[in-house]
Amino acid sequence: MKSVYMDNNATTALKKEALDAMLPYYTDIYGNASSKFYKIGRDSEQALYQMRVSVAENLGAVNANEIYFTGSGCEADNWAVKGAAFANKSRGNHIITSKIEHHAILNTCEYLEKHGFEVTYLDVDEYGFVSAEAVEKAITDKTILISIMTANNEIGTIEPIKEIADVAKRHKVIFHTDAVQAIGHMPVNVRELGVDMMSVSAHKFHGPKGVGALYIRNGVRIDNLIHGGGQERGKRAATENLAGIAGMAKALEVAVKNLEHSMSHCMRMRDRLIKGIKDNIPYCRLNGPEKDGRICNNVNFSFQYVEGESILMMLDMHGIAASSGSACASGSLDPSHVLMAIGLPHEIAHGSLRLSVCDNITEDDVDYVIEVLPHIIQRLRDMSPLYEGVEK
Repeated sequence: MKSVYMDNNATTALKKEALDAMLPYYTDIYGNASSKFYKIGRDSEQALYQMRVSVAENLGAVNANEIYFTGSGCEADNWAVKGAAFANKSRGNHIITSKIEHHAILNTCEYLEKHGFEVTYLDVDEYGFVSAEAVEKAITDKTILISIMTANNEIGTIEPIKEIADVAKRHKVIFHTDAVQAIGHMPVNVRELGVDMMSVSAHKFHGPKGVGALYIRNGVRIDNLIHGGGQERGKRAATENLAGIAGMAKALEVAVKNLEHSMSHCMRMRDRLIKGIKDNIPYCRLNGPEKDGRICNNVNFSFQYVEGESILMMLDMHGIAASSGSACASGSLDPSHVLMAIGLPHEIAHGSLRLSVCDNITEDDVDYVIEVLPHIIQRLRDMSPLYEGVEK
């Protein structure tokens, strides 16, 4: 059976370059970077510094000390939102975000609401765009934080981050962006975007799982998330995952170096998928923008009269890996909060399918999906009493 992996928005395969960069830190340079009184510890400390410099350069940070390593993108999101909220609560208690953020942001905001903070959840348009004008209208004299994602993990919408950052700067409000789904799929430079904080997760751009980073611009006040030792300049305790950080730094370097080629290839595969599905399956809807403003590797369709989970199981029987939305919410029976926010009714939101490509996907892989998917949808519709009425 042919095997096609099209769930790269959930996670990606580890690049060989990243694996090779990690191996020495399991076997040779295995010291604790905080143990500075002997050579193997100092070697680890120096290696960690060089990794920090590499990540900073590839994200466009001014200084290496603006990069803080975390255990995941979710941790980075939690730290950014909670840390900024609690560190600045003397100035105000109002936070602005959008209704289509990752649950790492939404659930953290709900937590903060239980601790005296007020949160405005901004609407999006039918394509998932947040407007800078809406952000500005929502700002009050108590607003201390704005958090809007760079690119949506379900429908691929790229938000106007630079414009929103300009609004935040004019009003002297801290601005955080969750760039977990953007890195490796579009140019991302923290200086050019003008953001104060940005979250990153290595396994979304062919690095290892269990490691991420939070960019914090120098001068931004943020509370510690993990208390204990003095790692990460005293802000995030825990012995650094040296091997994981090495893999992330190398994966990011490769992603930035190959970005133009990777984006061009992924766009071709994405557009081939979209056209093939539209041409061969009736009663389907592309979620998110058609091309402009869509991340290069994302395809998200809703199919009427079928359930998304059934599509996934039948695709799996044909060797195709896909998803119906965010992997972090895959255990939920509720329809996607993103699809609901762009105005889809429950019955259509339940029939969604996300296909996400990478630079390893070939035209043959895409054509195989286009060949298999219409038969799956038709088979499921043939069993649906709702579709029977449509046919008649």
